[in-house]
Amino acid sequence: MTDILYPKATAVWMVDNTSLTFEQIADFCGLHPLEVKRIADDIAHDIRGADPIGNGQLTREELDKAQADPNYRMQAQVSRHAELLKTNKKAPKYTPVSRRQDRPDAIAWFVKHHPEVTDAQIAKLLGTTKATIESVRGRTHWNTANIKPVDPVTLGLVGQLELDAVVKKAADKRAKELAKAGGATLQPAGEAEPQVETHEPEVADEEDDGRRRAEPTVEGVFGRSED
Repeated sequence: MTDILYPKATAVWMVDNTSLTFEQIADFCGLHPLEVKRIADDIAHDIRGADPIGNGQLTREELDKAQADPNYRMQAQVSRHAELLKTNKKAPKYTPVSRRQDRPDAIAWFVKHHPEVTDAQIAKLLGTTKATIESVRGRTHWNTANIKPVDPVTLGLVGQLELDAVVKKAADKRAKELAKAGGATLQPAGEAEPQVETHEPEVADEEDDGRRRAEPTVEGVFGRSED
């Protein structure tokens, strides 16, 4: 039977507006006959009735058949309202038994090539646990000696598009975190003092300096005269 929307509210409407038996109402609404009886006893007086015909969960023909035959069980219709209100939860990822032994290799590939991908993302993508990921990273896994990094796409554990999406998401998040932290740390002003090139004063040779400082003599200018 199709799950209906607002079962108790639907039961209230049927109790108030039809001649159906408690068993017929209970079967249609997925309730116990005693619950329907309590509703009929006005215990659920604070619940507003929901018309299953108006919301597309029951046809008038089905209701007429059931009222004409107490043994007839009504068939619910797929309601547009119920479909819209259903939560679209993704089914848990299933990995075939033959490929489960390949997951440590895929985990090792992520640890080596994409450390920016979080353990939660790896666990969700590969259908594994954080404990297994940690054991592979810390080399405490029971099969560590045989684990080697292998692309999970090559192993057939995920599709290329799915892998690319996870890696891109992790990279974007990492980039935002680095940007928020200010990027590369700059060296504070004052710690790195500019190097000033110093020039040593030229020291003249002592002999040359002596010659420059000596007073000129007559002999030195005109030469020595001979007697």
